[in-house]
Amino acid sequence: MNQYVSDFVSLLDNGNNTIFNMTPAEASAAVASGDPGAVRKIEGQFAIVEKVGQQVFMARSIGRPMRYFLAKQTAGPLLIVAERMDEIYDYLKQKGLHKQFHPSYTRMAPAHHVVKLEVIGCPDPNPVYTRFFEPERNVLPTDLDAIGKKYIETLANECQKWLLSIPEKEPVGVLFSGGIDSGSVFLVLYHLMLKLGMSPQRLKAFTISVNGGADAEQAHQFLDKLGLSLFLEVMDVPVADISYKDAIKVIEDYKPLDLEAATMVLALCKKIRDTYPGWKYLADGDGGDENLKDYPIEANPELTIRSVLNNTMLYQEGWGVDKIKHSLTYSGGQSRGHIRSYAPARKYGFKGFSPYALPNVIEVAEGIPFITLTNWKEEVLYALKGEVVSRGIKAVTGFDMPVFEKRRLQSGAISPDGFKKVFAGSDIEYRTYFHSLYA
Repeated sequence: MNQYVSDFVSLLDNGNNTIFNMTPAEASAAVASGDPGAVRKIEGQFAIVEKVGQQVFMARSIGRPMRYFLAKQTAGPLLIVAERMDEIYDYLKQKGLHKQFHPSYTRMAPAHHVVKLEVIGCPDPNPVYTRFFEPERNVLPTDLDAIGKKYIETLANECQKWLLSIPEKEPVGVLFSGGIDSGSVFLVLYHLMLKLGMSPQRLKAFTISVNGGADAEQAHQFLDKLGLSLFLEVMDVPVADISYKDAIKVIEDYKPLDLEAATMVLALCKKIRDTYPGWKYLADGDGGDENLKDYPIEANPELTIRSVLNNTMLYQEGWGVDKIKHSLTYSGGQSRGHIRSYAPARKYGFKGFSPYALPNVIEVAEGIPFITLTNWKEEVLYALKGEVVSRGIKAVTGFDMPVFEKRRLQSGAISPDGFKKVFAGSDIEYRTYFHSLYA
């Protein structure tokens, strides 16, 4: 006789949620209802799982990962939900069930969906995904000033909620490269702290520099032009402290670009922790590229400008949970890749915040009429983010934000020669090392 799941454990730390508009109990009740409309009302970064009778409901935003694993026991199935694979593996070892484990057997709950499980033993049915976030596309005008103002006003609204949730005297850091995304987050936070009567001395921009990386100079130029250079702290990290193997262990993934970024964020977070043992709150600009579709399309043979502009949240979610390309193990897009920011910060005890990855901000971005504005021209698309964000920053904060040419974090943190020394030449090496951790 089939037996519904009765053995269920959640290893999630609800203290890692950042919910602005309701209590943890109210947010849990929204997820337990299985109602996507109720879950959409949760504002902030969250990963929540609730068991109701024979069903388990999971929901998360991009800002927090959530994994699950189904183990077999004589008495019935055991469902384990956690942030990380190694947490699941360690729990299985305690139960003597670890021989069932393989990383590819874990499942990642995709962001922006209510995931419903009905676990009955053998065989277990597939999860049922129901969207709780479905932004309407092409609803904004073609006026770049109006778009920018709306986009950054929404970003500022989310940042204000975050600042007001932080204890009054706690310092606030920004992982800062001087690029558009981290630069705009820094300026919005600075503007809000003045507006709210908070001391801006609590704020600091942290930039990593490894062997003369270009971002340190860019960060200086950005803040010097605005008369804010006193907020910058360049964290010099020796090449010997850069380890992609350490990063693989932390993010439990092997995608080259995400891994490279995570390697630098991990080194930066370690340096901040060593320098400031009591620091807790860090913001970053992760998600800005995804929102404004600012990735080189030609670098990915699977993409064309038509696929990028025609598919809702392609960069945030990948091809979608109903597509053949969807991986149950890793989800897709930034729903998978955000681990590059979240996991290194968590590793060193920080509570991270990525306002560009929040649904309310993504919703505005998806409302931009990209096709009309670009007429399918890639070079126009790539220039759009700088125009939108700089105009929005001017409208909201009054700052004339410097806009530099796009550069990935991992490329700006370290010199080209240093980059070649610390990273492998093939993603096969990354994948092989990851699987060796559970060999």
